[in-house]
Amino acid sequence: MWVYEKKLQYPVRVSKPDVGMAKYLITQYGGPDGELSAAIRYLNQRYTMPTDKAKGLLTDIGTEELAHLEIIATMVYKLLKGVPAKELERAGLGAHYAQHDHALFVNDANGVPWTAAYIQATGDPITDLHEDMAAEQKARTTYEHLINLTDDPDLKDALRFLREREVVHFQRFGEALNDVQEYYLRPRYF
Repeated sequence: MWVYEKKLQYPVRVSKPDVGMAKYLITQYGGPDGELSAAIRYLNQRYTMPTDKAKGLLTDIGTEELAHLEIIATMVYKLLKGVPAKELERAGLGAHYAQHDHALFVNDANGVPWTAAYIQATGDPITDLHEDMAAEQKARTTYEHLINLTDDPDLKDALRFLREREVVHFQRFGEALNDVQEYYLRPRYF
């Protein structure tokens, strides 16, 4: 089905532990516009796409979003590595620590757990592709906000990579939308 290379799609480096930034980044792990939501949305929607091109695109991007989830998890792990419980508590992560220690949990930056309500699949390919384009723009915006929240040049580098992938995904979904619209315009003879 897939070939999994045991390395990240893009290298993750951080200059120093940063609990506050880890707390913000978690929104791209389990938040409404995060990578998990995108991956599940696209891998679910692919089944109702009318063209092989659109199905393949949703499969490819959904799989890539899982790779991005792995990048975010690595960032958070590195930002929290070796941070004592008291420092987590001071940063507002005491409840997280009590339940999960330093482990990741799918929630947003406010601690709200991930929910399937974050994903959408209407069964209408055109509607779903418009939803996907909007989702990519929201993720791009979130990455821009995250870039503004850190002064770590290494972390900014990986965040810029993720932001640019959102731009590419938006463009590719636009191509899929054109493909599906053309499919529906083709004459059908029975």
